[in-house]
Amino acid sequence: MSQRRAFAIALAIFIVDQVVKWWVINPLNLEARETIEIVGIFSLTWVENRGISLGLLQAGSETARWALVIGTAAIAAGVGYMITRPGEEGDRLGFAMILGGALGNIVDRTRFGYVVDYADLHFGEFRPFYVFNIADAAISIGVVLLLIRAFMPEKKAQPENDNA
Repeated sequence: MSQRRAFAIALAIFIVDQVVKWWVINPLNLEARETIEIVGIFSLTWVENRGISLGLLQAGSETARWALVIGTAAIAAGVGYMITRPGEEGDRLGFAMILGGALGNIVDRTRFGYVVDYADLHFGEFRPFYVFNIADAAISIGVVLLLIRAFMPEKKAQPENDNA
């Protein structure tokens, strides 16, 4: 995958994430912890996530909030750099997904002081995930793609057979 395509995918994820969050906050006018049932196993539930993945490292102060913004921005910059490195063609989709998701969550934390989560997948009372958003899903899928590629054996070039 080309660098240009990877950055286009990251931008698309960022835009879709921000549009859906706008839709949840504005036209739907959800309030914190309010739920709208979509289908039996999926609801929209607005959660203000002040932490990072799985609600860890809760930002209880403005200093902690900006530390999370700076830390996430540093990671996003590193991921953006990885997209530009030669030899990373096979990993660029994973990096693009991580970058697009990270940028979406950075914008939320900068604008609101928290990340807007809304996707609530559940089976009765069983919830296999915390409430999440498109950015979180993109980051998770990107990491899984990178892990799969990291554990896949590399195909080695077959030596030429000179038995002629």
